[in-house]
Amino acid sequence: MSNESRRVLRNAILRHDLASFIRKTVTTLSPGAPFLDNWHIHAIAWHLEQVRRGAIRRLIINMPPRSLKSISASVAFPAFVMGNEPTRRLICVSYAQDLAANLMNSFRVVVEAPWYREALPMRVAGKNSESEVATTRHGLRLATSVGGTLTGRGGDLIIIDDPLKPQDALSAAKRESTNQWYANTLLSRLDDKRTGAIVLVMQRVHMDDLTGFVTAQSDEWTVLNLPAIAIESERIRIGDEHWHWRREGDLLHPEREGKEELDRMRLALGADLFSAQYQQAPVPEGGAMIKRVWVRRYDLPPPRTYRTCIIQSWDTASKAGPENDWSVCTTWAEENGLYSLLDVDRGRYDYPTLRSRVLAMSQQWKPTRLLIEDSAAGTGLIQDLRRRNTMTRSIASAKPSHTRAAMIPL
Repeated sequence: MSNESRRVLRNAILRHDLASFIRKTVTTLSPGAPFLDNWHIHAIAWHLEQVRRGAIRRLIINMPPRSLKSISASVAFPAFVMGNEPTRRLICVSYAQDLAANLMNSFRVVVEAPWYREALPMRVAGKNSESEVATTRHGLRLATSVGGTLTGRGGDLIIIDDPLKPQDALSAAKRESTNQWYANTLLSRLDDKRTGAIVLVMQRVHMDDLTGFVTAQSDEWTVLNLPAIAIESERIRIGDEHWHWRREGDLLHPEREGKEELDRMRLALGADLFSAQYQQAPVPEGGAMIKRVWVRRYDLPPPRTYRTCIIQSWDTASKAGPENDWSVCTTWAEENGLYSLLDVDRGRYDYPTLRSRVLAMSQQWKPTRLLIEDSAAGTGLIQDLRRRNTMTRSIASAKPSHTRAAMIPL
């Protein structure tokens, strides 16, 4: 293939394939950094392209920070839309004006790049401002912040990128202000309410953030939810005829952010913030199934009487390597509905060591009931311990609704 043929092919790809356009945008803005392609970028590109085509009019993309969501949705996508359709009018919103300005500057870098001017027909008009870039065909990209003035301004596509700072998430007043500005001001800025589109791209920060607010008001939203660690197995659309099968526990982009990095972020942020910002699953204030006010501390465990029930519960893994999950045993004393945590034991054990550890912990605490999760390594462990029949008490089975467990007659 000649150089001219390669150039023509490259330009055609950049005009028609948003995923390739995002890649070119990233390498233009960060020329010294390697581009790490991943399926989630193709999922974002496909869903955004459906917005451009008019197939989706309300789109939410929830995903962790530093996952190319802003570059994709607020820089590459507006440049791609306006490059193909120079008459389109876009309003791009962020939580602060300085962030909106930074994204606008990145947009300018892209549309002024030689490769862009060669591949796409859009041309920037001569007079522009810090918050606005207009085309010679009267299209525009207008940058503003949440709460900003939009009197007399409108567009056919609104992109909202992280409308609420994580630091403001616990302020009911700031959440309410953001949600009401969207409902009372921004929503009315669509030029045509029947055909205008809105894209909301953000990390979750609270149950009542803008994603929570708009999805509670209407079921018209298409939601692309991309947690850092898959909560359940699902099939995700990445192209017109292509899907990505994501299994429970799969990391979003392990080449960029592996399990160790995510574990460190979980420790740094705490369980609640990590669940919201990285897992896109904010929990109610005070906890979800277990309320914080229920949990108290003690200096000395309660005395053990004939009515005390000792419960030992195992969540098992089966490999010993440092990258693998922990096996954890908690031992509880229960009397009159009050549960006191007596001991926590955890380690990364291979199966023979795990089995020995279960027997040792049972000998140490002599539990009335022993619970082992009936899945993965736990299933084999249950069968093994039943064959050994080393426990003197016969214990009934139990199956909690969210997972299966077995009580073992050892």
